[in-house]
Amino acid sequence: MSEMRNFVAINYLECSPDYVGRFEELFGTRAHAIDRIPGFIRMEVLKPKADGTYLVVSHWENEDAFKSWTSSPEFLEGHKRGFADLQKAKEEGREAPMKSSFKTYEVLAN
Repeated sequence: MSEMRNFVAINYLECSPDYVGRFEELFGTRAHAIDRIPGFIRMEVLKPKADGTYLVVSHWENEDAFKSWTSSPEFLEGHKRGFADLQKAKEEGREAPMKSSFKTYEVLAN
């Protein structure tokens, strides 16, 4: 019998020092839109103990569930405030207050 292997997406977020408070506020008051997506298991937002990169770790039943999230209205709902901050910085000719990159993983063992 084959074991079920879940899918994990990790978003690596770097914030400018003056944006850290706002970033933490956004996650502290998040819309929980992701919670409505079929196949979503859980999410953790990891704060660095020192200056560094925040990690947003989302666990999914499978990759298709994650892909459904990234193209859903709930994704836009969950990110609209952060996207607005990025757009405002761009319009004002400022550097983006946060940078994001993500990697995806299959759970090998737990």
